[in-house]
Amino acid sequence: MRKLVLLYLLCASIQISFAQTAPKTYTYSSVPNDPLNVRIYQLQNGLTVYMSIYKAEPRIQTAIAVRAGSKNDPKDATGLAHYLEHMLFKGTSQFGTKDYATEKKYLDEIEKTFEVYRKTTDEKKRKAIYRTIDSLSGIAAKYAIANEYDKMTAAIGGQGDNAYTWVEQTVYITDIPSNQLNNWLAIQAERFRQPVLRIFHTELEAVYEEKNIGMDNDGNQAFEALLEGLWQKHTYGTQTTIGTVEHLKNPSITEIKKYYNTHYVPNNMAICLSGDIDPDKTIRLIDEKFGSYAPKPVPSFTFSPEDEIKAPIVKTVYGPNAENIMLGYRIAGGAGTTDADLALLVSKILSNDAAGLIDLNLNQKQKLLGGNCMPMVMKDYSCMILGGSPKEGQTLDQVKELLLEQIEKLKKGEFPDWLPNAIVNNLKAEEMDKVRSNMVRTEAMVNSFVTHTNWAQEVNTYDRLEKITKQQIMDFTKKYFSNNYVAVYKKTGESKNNEKVVKPQITPVEVNRNDQSPFVKTILSASIETIQPEFVDFKKEIKKSSLNTLEVLSCKNTENDLFSLSYRIPMGQMHDKRLPIAAGYFSYLGTTKYTAEQLQEEFYKIACTYNMACTEDEVIISVSGLNKYFEKALTLFETTLNDCKPDKEALDNLVLDLLKVREDNKLDKGFIAQNALRSYGVYGPKSPFTNILSEEELKKLDAVELTTLIKNLTSYKHTISYFGPSEENIFLPVVTKIHGTTAQKKDAPAPTVAFTEKPSEKEVFVIDYDMKQAEIVFLNRDLKFSKENIPAISMFNEYYGAGMSSIVFQEIRESKALAYSAGARYTMPRELDKHHYVSARLGTQADKLPEAMSSMMELLTNMTEAENTFSASKESILQQIRTNRMPRQSIIPNYLAAKKLGYEYDINKDIYAALPALNLQTTKEFFNQHIKGKNYTILVLGKKDLLDIKTLEKYGKVNYLTLKDIFGY
Repeated sequence: MRKLVLLYLLCASIQISFAQTAPKTYTYSSVPNDPLNVRIYQLQNGLTVYMSIYKAEPRIQTAIAVRAGSKNDPKDATGLAHYLEHMLFKGTSQFGTKDYATEKKYLDEIEKTFEVYRKTTDEKKRKAIYRTIDSLSGIAAKYAIANEYDKMTAAIGGQGDNAYTWVEQTVYITDIPSNQLNNWLAIQAERFRQPVLRIFHTELEAVYEEKNIGMDNDGNQAFEALLEGLWQKHTYGTQTTIGTVEHLKNPSITEIKKYYNTHYVPNNMAICLSGDIDPDKTIRLIDEKFGSYAPKPVPSFTFSPEDEIKAPIVKTVYGPNAENIMLGYRIAGGAGTTDADLALLVSKILSNDAAGLIDLNLNQKQKLLGGNCMPMVMKDYSCMILGGSPKEGQTLDQVKELLLEQIEKLKKGEFPDWLPNAIVNNLKAEEMDKVRSNMVRTEAMVNSFVTHTNWAQEVNTYDRLEKITKQQIMDFTKKYFSNNYVAVYKKTGESKNNEKVVKPQITPVEVNRNDQSPFVKTILSASIETIQPEFVDFKKEIKKSSLNTLEVLSCKNTENDLFSLSYRIPMGQMHDKRLPIAAGYFSYLGTTKYTAEQLQEEFYKIACTYNMACTEDEVIISVSGLNKYFEKALTLFETTLNDCKPDKEALDNLVLDLLKVREDNKLDKGFIAQNALRSYGVYGPKSPFTNILSEEELKKLDAVELTTLIKNLTSYKHTISYFGPSEENIFLPVVTKIHGTTAQKKDAPAPTVAFTEKPSEKEVFVIDYDMKQAEIVFLNRDLKFSKENIPAISMFNEYYGAGMSSIVFQEIRESKALAYSAGARYTMPRELDKHHYVSARLGTQADKLPEAMSSMMELLTNMTEAENTFSASKESILQQIRTNRMPRQSIIPNYLAAKKLGYEYDINKDIYAALPALNLQTTKEFFNQHIKGKNYTILVLGKKDLLDIKTLEKYGKVNYLTLKDIFGY
């Protein structure tokens, strides 16, 4: 008996030992016929993990999602979720600091002082308290190391490191090399363990700037007004993501910590990954890093149902931009409901960019300047938003009535029976294209998680849409689309919103860029398996053949059934100013057999599209879609091109609309700064941008001549490019049969004009525009294109001014809180005879202009040297080149772009070979030769009354420009 007992105990011991060493198993759920093959795991602590394998390149798109957005903000602290998002980049007790024990004493004092500050109403006392906060922050910053998170992410080859907050969620995203997954997980596990809210008041300035940018944005103001009208009880409408000015001016570190501890728990979070993944290894690593996080009960979100809207709610928003109108309809069902499916289908029946009711009845017939429709599906509700811009002389009420007419047609079933099924087919084709993006894949997983939608519902969306009947569509429209809309009239005029977050006094803090925490050192010294770079061999990947005298380039699509065929004619706006007009006119023309509207329908039925575009030196005519319809689409495309019929009424309308668009562009600050003003800075008043037909010339255009111009385009020598799944022996005979001709092709004419990039002088050009912010650009024309400098350019840009870990960003935003956006680049031209430019940009409040400009000019005069930052930047470039793979659909365009610059190979090969020899000294030599001591032309867009003109005069003669000066009309 004693022996049996001993034997039993021995066996039990072996079993226990085996159980302790046996690898842990993980179960997951999946959905049959899922094109993304998503695996969904859940750790014991409730953390959800989504994975989709896609091995197009050795990289992984990551997203960490938290079910906590602006709808969860406390009513007395709106904007809190968004501000916490900013603070998650500041580090923990393990990184972002060189002496946390000492730093914490000051951080605790800062937190207490902010609580006193937010409860104090006397302005003099508040200023005194803020001076104390500023002083304490300066001391605390001596122990902090700014941007360690960004440096780590860059050093491991991360790209697109960012985050966003919306009503339901806060999401943190990064694209990483697959061999850095373990390092990335270690960084994230530490990052979310217990964030430290350091360098708080300078980051608060960035949020202030973001608020001011939003208040300067007419579209943002109109959208907020729309949501406010749709939801008068739910926080979708009663709170904004950025928060109120009052709450932003009274921040609470204590409340942010409470919010973090309440919502940032594993059972309320998901890790979503798509890319080159080994799921079994990955889930084990995630469990190792995140499995110890303790779950907590998460407060459920409750809301009172909205009252019925019984009559239109009308709101008016004023601002400098062009007029438009938005109509919003509230829908009871949120994500995962039948209402959400119907909202998607109905939105596409109204507007799908081709054959929707708005597309054909309004846009194609030129009854308004532009109409659209989109659904917005959230967890608790959905809504449908329709929008339109007026033609010259048209009122917003007239636009509204035209949009409402389309809804009435829907209610009556006045849409083709084939349209819903065609919509589903087009959505499937769009998805084929989109799922080549790991970002799109992770976004789908994030959306499923934050809206509590079962993944099977996402996968089976098209099956459900195909079963929806016409009667259901009509019933849905009658139920939700009546006299119950919110109308927001965006009118041109002085904004009624005079709020502004005023700049407090901030002393620049130390960023300690040359220090490095032990945690960061561990990450950067971790041993990883090296991935070898793969450079594209254009000769191997692109097949060259000919069609009579025409060159044919083809590249195989190995992933799906989509094709794209283009004719590239080497003549553009510089050759004939009518060509851009012809490109726009083309889509309004019918043929002998089809009207213009019928053509759009025929292409949409086979999930294909066609287009004509014109650049300065090229016209590109293209057709794309499902390859199984290649011959049918090409036949229809060629017929459209060769048999298009003149339409005087369409041309007259196009000219009137173009003139209206030109005037509207003069109201758009983004268009003014990025196009008109920048072009003026490069060329002066005569430029490719101003090389357009005058109003008089436009009105003299002849419909027959313009149509003939279109028909004759392919009579010139051109290049044919094909990207698709068919081999050359399959697609080329089809192209030969439909497009081929024995006629001799003409050489394209020489350009009729030429423009010279003017030397940069110490000049300041100012455009007066009603805005709270100021947009400032520093420009210097350097040498003409030099291929030999490309490696040095890449190194300088990464190190000095291209991202959040760059010197410029750290100095101007992190240390001094002088601008929301700040960067500097040495640009690459697109043609051999064009110049490189030093281009630096500031987006700042007008009252910060003197300090911001001074700081930028100092950075452009004396290069800041930081060995740790440089090393991380260099490693970032190496990791990116090793792991990035050129998308196959981009191979031909990249080859053609390289040819324009005089080489025909993957330039990354040169960069990679040269990087080992580059160091801080060689970068400083590049800086001294190409950036330091240059004459900078400075372009300023801002409200003249708010700009410090005396400061601007320090940088050169100040020239006040009118919009006519820079637009040419």
